[in-house]
Amino acid sequence: MKHSFPEFHLARVAVVGDLMLDRFYFGKASRISPEAPVPVVNVDRLEDLPGGAGNVAMNIASLGANCTISGLTGEDEAAAVLKQRLNAVGVNCLFHQTTEAGTIIKSRVISSHQQLIRLDFEKRFEAALPQQLQALVDQITEQAQVLVLSDYNKGTLSEPQFWITQARQKKLPVLVDPKGSDFNKYRGADLMTPNMSEFEAVVGPVVSEQDLISKAQTLIKQLDIKAILITRSEQGMTLIRADQPEFHLPAIAKEVADVTGAGDTVISTLASALAAGADLEYAVTLANVAASIVVSKLGTSTVSGPELKAEYERHQGANATDHSFAGAVTVEQLKIAVDQAKQRGEKIVFTNGCFDILHAGHVTYLQQARKLGDRLVVAINTDESVTKLKGEGRPINTAERRLTVLAGLADVDWVTCFPGDTPEELLRLIQPDVLVKGGDYDKKGVVGWEIVEGYGGEVKVMGLVENCSTTAIVNKINTSKA
Repeated sequence: MKHSFPEFHLARVAVVGDLMLDRFYFGKASRISPEAPVPVVNVDRLEDLPGGAGNVAMNIASLGANCTISGLTGEDEAAAVLKQRLNAVGVNCLFHQTTEAGTIIKSRVISSHQQLIRLDFEKRFEAALPQQLQALVDQITEQAQVLVLSDYNKGTLSEPQFWITQARQKKLPVLVDPKGSDFNKYRGADLMTPNMSEFEAVVGPVVSEQDLISKAQTLIKQLDIKAILITRSEQGMTLIRADQPEFHLPAIAKEVADVTGAGDTVISTLASALAAGADLEYAVTLANVAASIVVSKLGTSTVSGPELKAEYERHQGANATDHSFAGAVTVEQLKIAVDQAKQRGEKIVFTNGCFDILHAGHVTYLQQARKLGDRLVVAINTDESVTKLKGEGRPINTAERRLTVLAGLADVDWVTCFPGDTPEELLRLIQPDVLVKGGDYDKKGVVGWEIVEGYGGEVKVMGLVENCSTTAIVNKINTSKA
């Protein structure tokens, strides 16, 4: 089902968490200090940005949603800068200021797009201060539709149960970006967004996709929460809910410049979309797109509403019938995605090959294959397998690069790399409705044809575009060099 893009201007989100000031010193490092073997940076620009929970609020405001933020700061210049920066984008600030500790500052020195050093100025806030902040709870949540708890373990959220209980009484959904190895303190929240390292610190090492689902379901029951969204870097993100199928979104291929603040972007997009009336899967989909945008930027960055909409529409494609995006997945993730697609009554088309240098023949072939069903799965050979098939010097492109290129095609739903020299085990595992192969042979020349027809599937052989092959391209390049 297609969804209209959220009207973020109608969303109202409250944020409580650890406030910080991210301070960036930019300059050129053209010589080494005579005092020590360190670079001398001639600073020519200073930039101050809200960090921590402040960055969550900046992201919410950047999307166009309304935000109120509260947290602990010192009575100092950094707090004044924080408030000025947040007010400038329309964020309502309800700080509790104290002389007992200074505002947390994270200073970074950057030269030629490279971070050279980070200097932290921080002292954990004492236990009494969060209690004084709690007096603001009614003002903070007065008009909110969603409450975000942004925990960086600096003391502001030393008693998260207070905020969760208050939100429940007001029927406010609570989203938590957790910190530490004790998730019991977040009991009763609606959704948590740990990254993979944070999740494993609580549940232990995850050895498979099913192990991840099992451990997440156990944690959901133990903590009386509704859902966990696990962010998994290059493996995308996975939403686990009580007694519901896993909802996995592959990472959207982008050149990563800086992962700073990516978690803030995820939870802010989730909260804003939910507050604007989006369902959870749609909100997660938008958060996945937003994360792909922000990691391609340097430093503490945000994503605007129009920017998110444009990127979402670019990746959604004309064929999308739900929230799924084309992407590279593991074999386990592919199995789950295909099973869910079959439950929706979708027809699965499968093809495989090396796809070393993608050319017009490949693209035409994949377009034709996609028309045979609702979903197209492309499985590629490993680098070792390509070398066996094609000889030394091949592949030209590694499996990782081939996956990225194929995942970027509008006609490809999922792309994976299969172990071994043939896709026979993968065919037995996912049992596609149609197996497609390009070539000038009959169907009995297609590897795995008997497996597919054995369970009632179809096998189709499609012609290739004339004078289009990777080998011909490589030979032409070599000839031109000579």
